[in-house]
Amino acid sequence: MLESAATIVSEHADLERQLADPAVHADPTALRRLNKRYAALAPTVAAYHAWTSAKDDLEAARELAVEDASFAEEIPALEEQLTATQDKLRTLLLPRDEDDDRDIILEVKAGEGGEESALFAGDLARMYLRFAERAGWKAEIVDGTDSDLGGYKDVRISIKAKGTPEPGTAPWARLKYEGGVHRVQRVPVTESQGRIHTSAVGVLVTPDVEEDDEVEIGPNDLKIDVYRSSGPGGQSVNTTDSAVRITHLPTGLVVSCQNEKSQLQNKESAMRVLRARLRQMQIDEREAQASAARKSQVRTVDRSERIRTYNFPENRIADHRTGYKAYNLDTVLDGDLGAVVDSAVAADEAARMQAVADGS
Repeated sequence: MLESAATIVSEHADLERQLADPAVHADPTALRRLNKRYAALAPTVAAYHAWTSAKDDLEAARELAVEDASFAEEIPALEEQLTATQDKLRTLLLPRDEDDDRDIILEVKAGEGGEESALFAGDLARMYLRFAERAGWKAEIVDGTDSDLGGYKDVRISIKAKGTPEPGTAPWARLKYEGGVHRVQRVPVTESQGRIHTSAVGVLVTPDVEEDDEVEIGPNDLKIDVYRSSGPGGQSVNTTDSAVRITHLPTGLVVSCQNEKSQLQNKESAMRVLRARLRQMQIDEREAQASAARKSQVRTVDRSERIRTYNFPENRIADHRTGYKAYNLDTVLDGDLGAVVDSAVAADEAARMQAVADGS
């Protein structure tokens, strides 16, 4: 497995040569893709060189120790170094999710629990917005439907990395595990007897898809309606037909957006969400056809599955897939979601490692 990294080193060198070609810089789309791939391979190339260097140092120490016993004292430390570099390289060589360097569209929908569920949907939306801020990402609400008490019946959030993120640090790589049913246990503001209620919120995470990506939308596939925006608004909002509803006729998918001031901006936002959903449908179909080959239960979690519980009386958060549990719910809801996400990343990595071992 480790020797296979040599092919990645070769690809990385080839990409470097391509990026040095002035002709490539005349095509922004090609340049962006090459840069993304080059950045994605860089950590593996560095780990490969560290491994080969550690291996060479250990072999040299063993050879020299035959004639000079002082070199034997270095061997244990060099063996530890070699093991560490091997482990890091093995991890980087695990099969990667091809979408790991993508931005995301994250949707939160109120479910069981009525108004209390909508309030918690608002709590989760704020949690993700604050987590994105901590990560240095750009996050904005694309569209949402407010509830009577200030929550969200549904809300869509765009989360984008700034610049070219390091492998494993992009929004999809970190937040793809959030899809599923999130359960909350607390005393609702509407409860007069002080009883604890349980309600649920659904979260859907899809990779953001650019116009030049593989989702094909025919010119006759769309029905576009415009209407007057509703809800709080300022200049132009509520006074012009700026809201947009797009129906994808082949699938029946409907996406609407009314948060932007202009009809064009709302159309662009709705198209982003539509492309993301269509691509996710393609991925779901492929995964359904190859379900026996899935390598990670965390990574391919069913969106209908209850993945996490937020218990307010105990200030406890628990992830049911990874076994993670902590009593800092207040700080998690304030955006300190890193440890929870790390537990899902680690579980996914362990599952992929085991799948490789089982197949070897």
